[in-house]
Parts: sequence; structure tokens; C-alpha cells
Amino acid sequence: MPKDPVQQYAESLERTIQQNYYSLKESIENFKEMALLVTPEREVPQEIIVEIRQLYKEIQNRLSEIKAIQQLLQGKYRQYYHRNPLRDREIIEFGFLAKNLYSKVEYTLMQKQAKAKRREEVSKGEPKGFPFQWFRSRDHQVLFLRNLRLLKELSYEAPSEAGAQEMRGVSEENRGFTLFSIRGETELINAIYLRARLREQDVLERFSKDELHGLFIHLKEVSTEEVEKLLRRFIEEEERRKLKCLLLRVLSLKGLREGLMEEVKLILERMAPGEIKTVFL
Repeated sequence: MPKDPVQQYAESLERTIQQNYYSLKESIENFKEMALLVTPEREVPQEIIVEIRQLYKEIQNRLSEIKAIQQLLQGKYRQYYHRNPLRDREIIEFGFLAKNLYSKVEYTLMQKQAKAKRREEVSKGEPKGFPFQWFRSRDHQVLFLRNLRLLKELSYEAPSEAGAQEMRGVSEENRGFTLFSIRGETELINAIYLRARLREQDVLERFSKDELHGLFIHLKEVSTEEVEKLLRRFIEEEERRKLKCLLLRVLSLKGLREGLMEEVKLILERMAPGEIKTVFL
């Protein structure tokens, strides 16, 4: 006795689900292998990225088709539909795995693009032959270079005669920004770095095991005493007696000369614990 045409159609829908299931199983393995190639450290050819995106799109299309057929079988053809719980669970897991892998790929690519943009920004903003690397972190160095450009722009503004007269009454130490170095025993440096709370615009970096480097950005005119007060905000008096604190008041780009880092090291070596020293550049 021939089968009911409706039953035959329902069975053909079930076969379509099964075919998509086998195809998904193979595609997910390939997708996983390619997705794991994308890491922050590895350069991946653009062709691979295109293939990953295309394969993810195909996986989503198959998942959508399976879902649509399942809804049809559960509704109109319910009497002919026999669920396969194990297969259904695997299909759901395929969807989660593909989504998680793809999200990680796209996030990694965004990180790499942002990193490349920062490198380009540093390259554009860094004066030709610029030798001064105060921060190890590229993000911190970018912020530092932005302030250098601002200082350079201020230096090039030609004041009027009245403005020049007014500027003579303003101490040069009120302009620019301040770099600082804090050197001491590793455990003490650890403690200060972990608990330090700077102003939103300032920067603090663990430069080495026994040294912190930082940047105070001045949003208004400040004196040397006010800068030292900023330093004391996150260093307790008892700790300060064991530390060497060097402040570099940057007033001009010319002060950031070649060999300055070596000079900073020499100054710190000659300083006594508990000393706060200010140098104008």
C-alpha cells in the first residue's frame, strides 16, 4: 500500500534535517580549525578571514533551515514527526560553538586593527628621529605623544606684543606637563602600584620591577609644590622615606633630547632615599 503523500513529504523534510546535520558536523570542525588560527600574535592571510566569515554564514543558513523545518514538522506534520533529542541537542551545541568562535575571531580582529591604528598614530605623532621612550605601554606612549604635540602647538603660537608682555609675568614652570619616576624596593613598588588612584587624566605604569613611570597632565597652571602634592597623594609619608622620586617638568620639546633616559637613570642613582627632585626640561 503506497504511503500517504503527506507522510512522504514529512519524511523528506526529516531527511533534509539529517543531511544538514551531517553537513554541519563537518563544517563545524573545519570552522573550529580556521577560527583557532586567528590570534593576537599571528598574522592571518585575508583569504582565511574571508573564508571564516563565509563558512560562518553557511553554518547559520543551515541552522536556520533546520529550525524552520523543525517548526513545520512540529506544527502541520506533527503526527508524522519523530523527534531525535540527541541530534537536536548536538545541533544546538553547534550553534553555540559557532557563535562563540566567531565572536572571538571578530574581537581579536578588532583588537589587531586598534593596535595597528595606535602604531600608525604613534608613527605620525612621533617627531622624526624622536629618541625618548618614557613608557613601555604603547597606549601610554600615545597619550604622552599627544601631549607633546599640544605643547609643540602652544610653542609655535606667536603672541601679540600685549600678550608677550603678559607672558613675561608668568613663570615657565606653570606650562606643560610632568613626567615622574618612582624607584624603590620591589615589594614597596608593588604596593604603591596596586593601590594608587590617580586623577582621570594621569597615567601610571610599572616600568620595571623596582620603578614606576608616570605622567601628570596639567589642566591648569600649577607650581612645583602642587606637582609634588600630586605625588604625595598616593605615597604615604613612611613609604616616601624609602623611595627616590624624580619629577621632570616638560616645558619644551627640546628638553626631550637624545640620551635623556640615561641622564634620568644617573640622577636616580645619585639621589638618596626619601628625596623628591624636580628637573625642568
